[in-house]
Amino acid sequence: ALWPELDVALISVTDHFAQYALAGPHSRRLLERVVDSGFDISNGAFPFMAASEITICNGIPARLYRISFSGELAYELAVPSRYGDSLVRVLMEAGADLGITPYGLEALNTMRIEKGHPTGNELNGQITAHHLGMGRMMSKTKDFIGSVMGQRPELCRPDGIRLVGVKPLDPQMKLEAGAHFLNQEASPEAQSDLGWMTSTAYSPTLKTYIGMGFIKQGRERIGDIVRAVDFMRGTDTEVMICAPQFVDPEGKRLHD
Repeated sequence: ALWPELDVALISVTDHFAQYALAGPHSRRLLERVVDSGFDISNGAFPFMAASEITICNGIPARLYRISFSGELAYELAVPSRYGDSLVRVLMEAGADLGITPYGLEALNTMRIEKGHPTGNELNGQITAHHLGMGRMMSKTKDFIGSVMGQRPELCRPDGIRLVGVKPLDPQMKLEAGAHFLNQEASPEAQSDLGWMTSTAYSPTLKTYIGMGFIKQGRERIGDIVRAVDFMRGTDTEVMICAPQFVDPEGKRLHD
C-alpha cells in the first residue's frame, strides 16, 4: 500500500529448511561440537537475540539463532531441509554424554509458564502489550503496526486487566485454564468477574500447580488471595496472585 507502483512477488521458503531448538544449560557446549571452527558462539560474541549464517559439520550451510521460548539458554539451528534427518542424528550422538533428550510441546508449555512467557492462550486478538505488562515497549515517538489502536483509552486504562501468575494455596490443588477470578467474598456473578486463567501446568521445579491469567489491576494485586471459580468443572480454588515469572525471574539462564 505504501509503494503501489512496485511489482513484487513473495515466495514461501519455509519448507526449504529444517530447524531444531536446542535448550538447556549444555546447549552451547553441544553446538560447539558441530559448529565449524572460525565461528565464535561464546556469550560475548553471540548474545541473546543474535542471528548469523554459519557452517556446521565441515562446511554445511546453516543459520543459528539465539532465542528461547523455554526460558533456558537456548538456540535454534536451521539447515537446508535435505540435511534435516542427518542433523538430528548428529546432534543426538554429539550430545549423548551431555544427557541430550528430545522434549515435546507439553514440556515446553510447562517451562514457558514457569518463565511467564505468553503465547497463544494469552494472545487472543484482544490483548495488547499494555495487558501483558509490556507497554513500555510501545514507542511514543516511532510508528509501528498497532500504534494507533494501542492508544485507545479502553485498551490502556490503568485499572484494566494485566497478566499475572497464580499459585494455589494448597500446592496439591489442580488449576485449570478457563477459571474466572473472583474476590474471596464475592458472589459468583458476571458483575463480580475480575478476569480469567489462561494457562496452567504442574511445575516439577516448584512442586505445585501454577497458572497465568489476566486480572483487573493485576500488578497492584500481587500477594492478594482470590478465588479461581470454574462452573464447568465444579471447582472453586483459592489462589495467590504473583508475578508471572515463577522461575529465574532475572533471566540469568537466558543470558548466561
